[in-house]
Amino acid sequence: MIFRRAKSINRNPARAIPSPPRHHGNSNKPRNPPPQPQRSNSKFRTRIPFITQVKETQHPEQALSLFHRYEEQGFTHYYPSYAALLYKLARSRNFHAVETVLARIQDTGMLCRETIFIALFQHYGKSLLHEKAVELFHRMPKFNCVRTLQSFNSLLNVLVDDGMFDEANDVFGRCYEMGFRPNTVTFNIMIKGWLGKDRWGKACEVFDEMLQKRVRPSVVTYNSLIGFLSRKGDMDKAMALLEDMNHKGKYANEVTYTLLMEGLCSLDKYEEAKKLLFDMAYRGCKPKLINFSVLMNDLGKRGKIEEAKSLLQEMKKRRLKPDVVTYNILINYLCKEGKTTEAYKVLLEMQIGGREPNAATYRMMVDGLCRVGDFEVGLNILNAMLASGHCPRSETFNCLVVGLLNSGNFDGAGFVLEEMNKKKVAFDPENWGTTVKRACSEDTDVSRLMNKLTSILQMQ
Repeated sequence: MIFRRAKSINRNPARAIPSPPRHHGNSNKPRNPPPQPQRSNSKFRTRIPFITQVKETQHPEQALSLFHRYEEQGFTHYYPSYAALLYKLARSRNFHAVETVLARIQDTGMLCRETIFIALFQHYGKSLLHEKAVELFHRMPKFNCVRTLQSFNSLLNVLVDDGMFDEANDVFGRCYEMGFRPNTVTFNIMIKGWLGKDRWGKACEVFDEMLQKRVRPSVVTYNSLIGFLSRKGDMDKAMALLEDMNHKGKYANEVTYTLLMEGLCSLDKYEEAKKLLFDMAYRGCKPKLINFSVLMNDLGKRGKIEEAKSLLQEMKKRRLKPDVVTYNILINYLCKEGKTTEAYKVLLEMQIGGREPNAATYRMMVDGLCRVGDFEVGLNILNAMLASGHCPRSETFNCLVVGLLNSGNFDGAGFVLEEMNKKKVAFDPENWGTTVKRACSEDTDVSRLMNKLTSILQMQ
C-alpha cells in the first residue's frame, strides 16, 4: 500500500499521501496547521517545523503523510524538506518511495547537495542494491548536483566494503575518464580492496601507482599494508614498512603499533611486542589502551593471569584509565580458568572505577559461574544483567535453570524460566526429562517442580 502511495506522488500529490483525520465540527479548519518557517535572525538558519517533525516519525508512511499534509496547508517544500524525507525513507529501506521522491525532485529542477547522494549510496549498499548506487551516481548531474571526488570515493568504498570488488575496480579504472584525479583516499580504498582479496601483489601495484602519480601515502595506507603483513606473520616486511614510514615523515600511530604487536604475539614473540611500547614512546607516540589490551590478551591466552594483572597496574601508573574492554579481557580469562571469585572482584573494581559492565561482561561472568556450579551467584549476576537491559545466550539461560532446579532453588529457576519466556528463549527439551528424573530420584518436592515446569511450558 505504501508503494502505491509512493508511485502516485508525481501524478497527483493530493492523493499521494493520505491526510490525517480531522476534528468534526469546522471541517474547513486544519487540526494542527504547521507554522511557517521562522527566521529569528539573519545569521541563523531558517527553522523548518516539517524537518523536526519528520525526524520524530517512526514509520515511512507517517513521514509521507506528514509531507503531503504540509503541502495541503500551503507549505512549499524545498530541498531541506526533500532531503529529510529521503533520509527517513532510506533508513527504513523503502527504496521504492525513495526513487519516487527522487523523480519528483528531478522534475522540479531544484539544486541538490552531494551529501544526500552519498548517504543514499551507503543505504543502497547495506541493502545489497549496488547497481542502484552506481546508477544514482551517474544520474547525479540530472539533479543539478556537481559530482566531486568525495562522492566518487564514497561509491567506491561502498562497493569495496560490500564485497563488490570487480565493480569497484571497474569504477576505479574509469576514474580519469569521468574527470576525477584519484587522491590518497581513493588509492587507500583500492589497496584495502586488493588486500581483502588476499592479493598482496596487486595492492603493491596500486601503492606504486600512487607514488608515481605523486599522491602521498597516509598513515592509513601504511596501516593497511602493515596489518596485512602482520596477520600473515611476515614481520620483517612489516617492520621494514614501519621504517619506511618514519623515513618519509609519516609517523606511526597507536593503530600501527597495535597491528605490529598482534603480529608478534601471534608468533609467540611477546617480549618483542612489549618492547614496541618503548619504541613508540621514543618516537613520540604515547601508548594507548589498545596497545596494552593486545599484550594483556596474549598473556591471558597463555594462562599468565598474574602478569596480565601487573600490566593493568602499569596502565594505571601511566595514568591510563582502563576501559570495559580491558577489564573484560581479565574477566574472560579468569572465568575460563574457573577463578570466578577473582573475576567478580575485577567486576567490582571496574564498577567502582566508574566503568559500566556491558553485555559481554555479564555473559562471561554468568557462564563462568555456571561452569563452576555457583548458580546462586550466577542468578544474582543475571538479575543485574537483566536490570541493565542485557540478555544472556540461550545456553546460559538453560544451564542456569537446570543448575538451580537441581540445587532445589525452584523459585530462582522459575524466575529464570519466566524471563526466558519474556525474551522468547526456549527451554531445551532434553533438559525437561533430565530435570524431572533427577528431582524424582532425590525425593524432592516433585509436585511443586512439575507445576512450575508445566506452567512455563504452557506459556511457551
